[in-house]
Amino acid sequence: FATVLGALTLNYFGLISFTLPQAAAIGIIGGADGPTAIYLSGKLAPELLGAIAVAAYSYMALVPLIQPPIMRALTSEKERKIRMVQLRTVSKREKILFPV
Repeated sequence: FATVLGALTLNYFGLISFTLPQAAAIGIIGGADGPTAIYLSGKLAPELLGAIAVAAYSYMALVPLIQPPIMRALTSEKERKIRMVQLRTVSKREKILFPV
């Protein structure tokens, strides 16, 4: 959501001109996965499809490099050492029906 506001703010100050659909297509990059961002870009702002596809997949590829230092910065060592135990075993039926 902040990305949409950022794109609209750039438009407001005349730095870069984005329409609301273009801003929404840019904003979905951080909020969804690559295929969703590409699909929405194709519907909302087809002229930005190439740039959004590259940005979305680059973002997804860089998550394993970006996330660990951020997690270390925002959590204590004690918090990172917490090991969660499984409360109960989950049946195969539950695993299949839960997403539905």
